[in-house]
Amino acid sequence: MQPVTILDTKAFGLTITRLCHQLIEDHGDLSGVAIIGLQPRGVLLARRLRTELARIIGREQLAYGELDITFHRDDFRHRTSLPSPSVTEIDFTLDGRRVVLVDDVLFTGRTIRAGLDALLAFGRPASVQLLVLIDRRFSRQVPIQAEYVGKWVDSIADERVSVEWKESDGRDQVLLHPAARDARAAGRSLNAASDL
Repeated sequence: MQPVTILDTKAFGLTITRLCHQLIEDHGDLSGVAIIGLQPRGVLLARRLRTELARIIGREQLAYGELDITFHRDDFRHRTSLPSPSVTEIDFTLDGRRVVLVDDVLFTGRTIRAGLDALLAFGRPASVQLLVLIDRRFSRQVPIQAEYVGKWVDSIADERVSVEWKESDGRDQVLLHPAARDARAAGRSLNAASDL
């Protein structure tokens, strides 16, 4: 089956602009706010937000950073190959700042939990809010909720959401890939169900 388009290019751009206006509505000129993108895919959204926010408020200097969470994940020891970390770039303290943590898709919440752990190495923020482009709200495994959401997607666990970016994929769009319906997929689902 073909993937379903959740956000096309036009809706994608409008969604990012709306998220920026929501941030400005809540935080004014964003002084005292730090935008932190989670590696690897959350930074693509965070960079786009930084550019759009600077355009809207007319101020280039926003506190911005990128955070790698590789060794804070609860599954990195269970991988068959060694994980390759991304770069962390936060050249300021988070003490007393209002942090907006940014990721592309909120699914189980485990990535965000790892991000919160990694964040504490850079200070004690006054508050931390979560901004995501897509929230798969019925798939949470830990109690994490986003304050800023581009779009909510109701999907089953076997379905996959992919966010494509013009910078890396040639086009801005969000797709929902249907669950596999072949015999092997049915067998995997049956095995997974028996493990519960």
